[in-house]
Amino acid sequence: MARIGIIGSAGRMGKALIEAIAAAGEDLAGRIDKGGDPLALARSSDVLIDFSSPHALEANLDAAVAAGVPILVGTTGLEERHHFLCDDAAERIAVLQTGNTSLGVNMLAHLVREAASRLGEDWDIEIVETHHRMKVDAPSGTALLLGEAAAEGRMIPLADHSERGRDGITGARERGTIGFASLRGGSVAGDHTVHFLADNERIALSHLAENRAIFARGAVRAAQWLIGRGAGRYRMPEVLGL
Repeated sequence: MARIGIIGSAGRMGKALIEAIAAAGEDLAGRIDKGGDPLALARSSDVLIDFSSPHALEANLDAAVAAGVPILVGTTGLEERHHFLCDDAAERIAVLQTGNTSLGVNMLAHLVREAASRLGEDWDIEIVETHHRMKVDAPSGTALLLGEAAAEGRMIPLADHSERGRDGITGARERGTIGFASLRGGSVAGDHTVHFLADNERIALSHLAENRAIFARGAVRAAQWLIGRGAGRYRMPEVLGL
């Protein structure tokens, strides 16, 4: 049995992870929240799953490195400096950072990448995401993951081709950009649709999350996959063999 430690266990995702670890037949090594000791947890775990907060990421990565255990980072709302921290830790341990641990979402990202690589700039790309009213970051980590997939397919940097928050007289849509729209309300676990729009035809690729169990199951599968991996920065498509 793999010993899996959870960082950020008090929230809805943490509770789903506890259930998913039990369902997978693995051992819950321990769980901590704000104020807990990540190093003690890391030393008693074979792998860590972090769904806490961006503010805690540096300490959690340091703990994983000190204990020599891999870590899955599912925390969203990360900034550029957080990715540098992940890169630094990945020189010594296995790090898998993702905006979404759902196996279905990561298959969707693969399809988006393939479609974007084959459709030219005559096809506009728009990403629409809907989440519950309590979500604090926008666009969602999943929307950004899908945007990165589309940008990779077109071999362009997303940061230079992203449109967000249109308001007022914005002018015509710029050719080759990737647009984002965020909706918030109710208790939606997460809906994402990537629209490819050309003259007289459209393609819509969607994933609808019905509850958080799908993210927890994917996170546990990825954590199992990480155990025994060498140092490096990994992604969910590798877990799926894509």
